[in-house]
Amino acid sequence: MNDTEQVRALVDRLAQLTLIESPSLDVAASELVVDLLAQWWRDVGAHVRIIATAAGVNLIADVAGEGDPLLLVGHSDTVWPVGTLDGDVPWSDDGEVVRGPGVYDMKSGLLVMLAAAERLRGRSHRAFRVIVVCDEEIGSPTTADLLSGCAEDVRAAIGFESPHPDGALKIGRRGSTRVRLAVAGRASHAALDPEGGVSAIDELVDQLQVLRTIVSDPGLASEVLCNVGTVRGGGRANVVPADATAEIGLRFIDPDTEDRVLSALRALRPIREGAEIQVEVLSHRPAWRASGADAELLEAIATAASGIGQHVAGRPAAGAGDTNLLGSLGVPTVDGFGPRGGGAHAVDEHVLTSSLLERVALLEAFLLSS
Repeated sequence: MNDTEQVRALVDRLAQLTLIESPSLDVAASELVVDLLAQWWRDVGAHVRIIATAAGVNLIADVAGEGDPLLLVGHSDTVWPVGTLDGDVPWSDDGEVVRGPGVYDMKSGLLVMLAAAERLRGRSHRAFRVIVVCDEEIGSPTTADLLSGCAEDVRAAIGFESPHPDGALKIGRRGSTRVRLAVAGRASHAALDPEGGVSAIDELVDQLQVLRTIVSDPGLASEVLCNVGTVRGGGRANVVPADATAEIGLRFIDPDTEDRVLSALRALRPIREGAEIQVEVLSHRPAWRASGADAELLEAIATAASGIGQHVAGRPAAGAGDTNLLGSLGVPTVDGFGPRGGGAHAVDEHVLTSSLLERVALLEAFLLSS
């Protein structure tokens, strides 16, 4: 096939994946996506395993080759609810730009892996293993152990999330932790017995002030991003509220800062007599600060790129993903190997078709040279 025919084949497959709306925790949808991917991977000679977790089903495909395998990492879930195709983000393809829920994050990345594998059939190349998990968009709560297990014998890991806007790869990612801070107080009539109550809302407000002090400590090694995303509590203005909660998002650059802040949160104690507080970690992706081994992997990819007339750079990213876990474990890792586009998690989500074959060719070149 010529380049135009190859792009059309990729877009046709992308349409098949995208028209299966697969929000996180939709088990039936994840089964449909994985069934399709599994057949395509079997067609290129991969040994395929399908593993179920509470959140859905996951695919592992091993392709034989030389040396210790590379691990290629992706996910099948999206942030979009079922019905999005008929609403805010319909499928469209004008020949240059493809739009639809999940096309950029990250169903197009899944097809880059597959298309490179098809090009490599019958040629000597590095062995590789593909893992596609079902719950990345909610922090991979059921697949973290599966990811780390798949990485035990690999030489390096490459994530197929979207790249930086200019196409640069991602080397290092902020850690991401979601925390629920819950306060239990004691209800009473706000006028007739104000002293008999313990306001959970007042306690929560004061604890959030403590949180601000913790994350702004000048003694921390690096900046912490802190967002109080939701606050709930109380019911009526004439009742001292007995319950209040806040959900907090924290982003870390380095593991030492992450450990200090999370330890301080776990050590929070009530300010008011009679109040009780609970700190619950809802999801956790460790900070991945790029190592020398990560930089060497990036350089090897850049060298392969140069050999086919491409230029590849890399830099840290603010958002977290499954490569946080792999990078933090010491596996040489890069991310952002998906095609260029934009609008992740937004109604203008799209992929540039010109970038699809660029990434396929780059992965092919790297697997041939590594």
